[in-house]
Amino acid sequence: MLWSFIAYSFAGFLLETAFAWLTGGAAGRKGLLVLPLCPVYGAGACLVLALTAPVRGEPPAVFLVGGLAATAAEYLAALYHEKALGVSFWDYGDLPGSLHGRVCLPFSLAWGTLSLGLVYWVHPLLAPWLAHIPAPVGWLALAALLTDGLFTAALLRTTGDTASLRWYER
Repeated sequence: MLWSFIAYSFAGFLLETAFAWLTGGAAGRKGLLVLPLCPVYGAGACLVLALTAPVRGEPPAVFLVGGLAATAAEYLAALYHEKALGVSFWDYGDLPGSLHGRVCLPFSLAWGTLSLGLVYWVHPLLAPWLAHIPAPVGWLALAALLTDGLFTAALLRTTGDTASLRWYER
């Protein structure tokens, strides 16, 4: 599960970067200080994979359960960022179906669609590769992830500014 979390956090970083590029937005960091990871995507993907297991044979159910699971992960991540770290990475307040600006209907539908791709295509191809990563490499990756996460949390709590994660622009 650790490697799934890391792989999908990296995929989320790439997706955020591509989305910013395609929409003409600024490619800001929505994750960790150093590692190119967006943990909300990793958590969301792991939650999708776990919760859709009982309904894998039913694509409409995978869409619904996956979309709800990813939306819940996004809502909880936004709540954590706001309450624990004093920052906000996104605000969907002006989009249809917004719930406190933390989640919205268009992205929930996107998460449902992405859940189908994850469950039926991406994860079945990637999981065998991830299973062969040696345990010592996993421990090193976990240490790097936790270290970066702690530094990121401390920086965000201290500055209250998500721009502090863009150290590479200075």
